[in-house]
Amino acid sequence: MNEYFLEMREVGMKKIVPTVGWSGETHSFERDRSSMKKVLSIAGSDSGGGAGIQADIKTITAHKLYAMTAITSLTAQNTLGVQGIFPVDPNFLKQQLDSVFTDLFPDSVKIGMLCSAPLADTVADCLTHYRPKNIVLDPVMLSTSGSRLLDDDAVELLIRRLFPLADLITPNLPEAERISGLTIRSRTETERAARAIAGQGGCAVLIKGGHWAETADDLLFDGERMHWFPAERVDNPNTHGTGCTLSSAIACQLAQGVALHESVLLAKEYLTGALRAGLNLGQGSGPLNHCYAL
Repeated sequence: MNEYFLEMREVGMKKIVPTVGWSGETHSFERDRSSMKKVLSIAGSDSGGGAGIQADIKTITAHKLYAMTAITSLTAQNTLGVQGIFPVDPNFLKQQLDSVFTDLFPDSVKIGMLCSAPLADTVADCLTHYRPKNIVLDPVMLSTSGSRLLDDDAVELLIRRLFPLADLITPNLPEAERISGLTIRSRTETERAARAIAGQGGCAVLIKGGHWAETADDLLFDGERMHWFPAERVDNPNTHGTGCTLSSAIACQLAQGVALHESVLLAKEYLTGALRAGLNLGQGSGPLNHCYAL
């Protein structure tokens, strides 16, 4: 019977990770400590795996980056809807954030579901203290199934404390209406809302067009110019986690030093591919195929 062996070797100044294999075989892998960029997702857990932390981890991994997490809440949900929400204690959220920032400082940060004002406050305190770069804030207010995911008090705190810390905010059309206080029915009204939202936080704004009836055009306002990203709607009813996926994909590009405009373009291409892959799971609005390109 073959014997399993585990060996550690030093070759010159290079560290070789454990050499693992069956007797008679040789496998060694040089450790690279610097090449992989790190992305932190601050969001809620989706037990169905389609959105939230789970979608973020899949997206970051598909981009061949290192995913780290700070979980704001546990949800019981599936493709049919959200059955329950259990927010974590703000002190425990702070512990998670401190653990990551003091050892594995991220190259970008994606913020998703925050659930409550105390949790949003905790995130704002930590980001103010550690000052990471490339912060993408997805102001999650409703789930794809229509469940409310953010308190009114948290919305106001989000605008007041987290918007000024973010590099990019990614609201969908209903969220953009809620934040700006404006009705959005046309491109002109979308641009007006983008300016209003940017004025509240001093950051770039990407208004996602997934709720348009005929197209999926997104608008990026970088503080100076409006950039439209035209896109046809993908014929796929399974859209659970599209917002989480897009914002995480943008964070992945920013972590690698890609400019904002190109980051959005590449992230949209990734999301479109995940939709076109046509994964069909569950009885309701199902998840995307995050690994379509692997």
